[in-house]
Amino acid sequence: MTSPRFNCGLDAALAVIGGKWKFHILYYVAQQPRRFGELRRLVVGISEKMLIQQLRELEYDGVVHRHDFQEVPPRVEYSITGFGTSLAAAVAPLCAWGVTHMEAVVALRD
Repeated sequence: MTSPRFNCGLDAALAVIGGKWKFHILYYVAQQPRRFGELRRLVVGISEKMLIQQLRELEYDGVVHRHDFQEVPPRVEYSITGFGTSLAAAVAPLCAWGVTHMEAVVALRD
C-alpha cells in the first residue's frame, strides 16, 4: 500500500477525521474511555457496522486505543491516545463555533 500524499495540512487532517461519524466518536472518547455499547448509544443514528468500521479506522490512524479485556462476556474499551488528544484540541474551536452559531445555522436552513 502506498502512502498518501497531501497537498496541505487540511488534507492530512481530513484523511484522519473525515466523514460523518468520526468527529462524534472523537468527542465522546476524548471525554473519557468508552465501551463499545456506550458509544453505540451516544452516537445517535450510527449503525453498529459503521461504528465498528469508524473505530477501526481511528485505531489504525492512532487516534484511539482499543483495549480488549479478554473476558466473557466480551468487554472492549476505547480511549484517546496522545495523538488523538492533539486532534481533539485542534477541532475544539470548531465545536465552540458550532455551539455559538447553532441557532443561526438552524435559522438559515429553515
